[in-house]
Amino acid sequence: MSDTSKTVAELAAGLAAGRYSSEELTRSCLSRIRGAGAELNAFITVTEDQALAAARDADRRRQAGGAAPLTGVPMAHKDIFCTSDVRTSCGSRMLDNFIAPYNAHVVERFNAAGMVSLGKTNMDEFAMGSSNETSFYGPVKNPWDTSAVPGGSSGGSAAAVAARLVPAATGTDTGGSIRQPAALCGITGLKPTYGRVSRYGMIAFASSLDQGGPMARTAEDCALLLETMAGFDERDSTCVNRPVPRYSEQLGADIHGLRVGLPKEYFGDGLDAEVARVIDAAIAEYRKLGAEFREISLTNTELAVPAYYVIAPAECSSNLSRFDGVRFGHRCESPRDLEDLYKRSRGEGFGAEVKRRIMVGTYALSAGYFDAYYRKAQQIRRLIKNDFMRAFEEVDLILGPTSPTVAFNIGERADDPVKMYLSDIYTIAVNLAGLPGISIPAGFTNGRPVGLQLIGNYFDEGRLLNAAHRYQQVTDWHTRAPEAFA
Repeated sequence: MSDTSKTVAELAAGLAAGRYSSEELTRSCLSRIRGAGAELNAFITVTEDQALAAARDADRRRQAGGAAPLTGVPMAHKDIFCTSDVRTSCGSRMLDNFIAPYNAHVVERFNAAGMVSLGKTNMDEFAMGSSNETSFYGPVKNPWDTSAVPGGSSGGSAAAVAARLVPAATGTDTGGSIRQPAALCGITGLKPTYGRVSRYGMIAFASSLDQGGPMARTAEDCALLLETMAGFDERDSTCVNRPVPRYSEQLGADIHGLRVGLPKEYFGDGLDAEVARVIDAAIAEYRKLGAEFREISLTNTELAVPAYYVIAPAECSSNLSRFDGVRFGHRCESPRDLEDLYKRSRGEGFGAEVKRRIMVGTYALSAGYFDAYYRKAQQIRRLIKNDFMRAFEEVDLILGPTSPTVAFNIGERADDPVKMYLSDIYTIAVNLAGLPGISIPAGFTNGRPVGLQLIGNYFDEGRLLNAAHRYQQVTDWHTRAPEAFA
């Protein structure tokens, strides 16, 4: 087994035992990124020199006895997190020339832990997409089938982890953008409770929905990564000031008697029959582990997608207004006047999907339509949250599919935005309610991975991660690697 095929936990143990150095691991990962990973287009920027320097520093820290558990383990960041002196593009022409002058809080946390960043992963432009096809730098390919999408918007991170280019990567989740690509690429992806991870330095799409989280092979890895990246940050007014548990120490606990809800709305029309079969098999495994299942109803599920596609575009319209060609980002050539500068810079800098959402959001916020659309969507959001709160009075966790289908082919839904938006039908409500959710590999259909989603109550990531870990102890789906990248 090559080093790049090991999990974060295994690599950390190997570094601690002195079986290899961080520099050796880093060089191995960089070699795979340049070689086998080239066709996936999973990276926008590879920071080879900085990575090797950080790896040597990590090795010195270990030799001096001052290393943290994850010191020297390689990783990558989604190109939405600001990284000092490294391009942060958000997958957009608008920020193709932007060099961040500071680090995001998440980046600071991983740097302090001694982890080695290999670069910035490809993503849907400004995190707007479900397939990683809207990136200015071209689509990312799914390592299980390079004719298929990897999911989005964190598709570059998901593909890089699945192809064993890196053992872990950061992602962001606004409506499913960690969990859905994790499902489509056969890895584990965790969206924490809103406010658990600081959004400082994470370029905003929809501020009330965005949340950073870890993407890795296993729930154990995600536990270790969340311990590192979570924590209070006074620079983010939405970051919650509460202690960060040692999630990795909660793993392996017995789940006998765990009450798990099955929302009837997640198992009806629209769910692919083969995906349903895989989820049923996962439910059977949980029954063997002692979990108890009961049917529940999340009655406003069908309203989640329309509510989200009013709220998220409205917030993106506001957040992206700063990109005007004046202070930073793309600036058109030879503007005639200020109005021409604004129009052409934004017209040239933004892609079609971003423009579509800005227009929808601006319309929803305009005079005469605010009450009819935005306020109404926020009222529906409260109803969706109430559905979950009632459900958690009866159950400990909620289980269902992450995505209604496996990965679809590149270009298959490019001309049908509504069909594309429905890819996130089972994930969006979790963001509207601000709850934590995790996607774990549960099987395959037609050679493409199927993801199982678990949803927890607020700040109950420990129980969520343990339930995922217990499933991974009795199954091997998370160990499978794409044949071309094994």
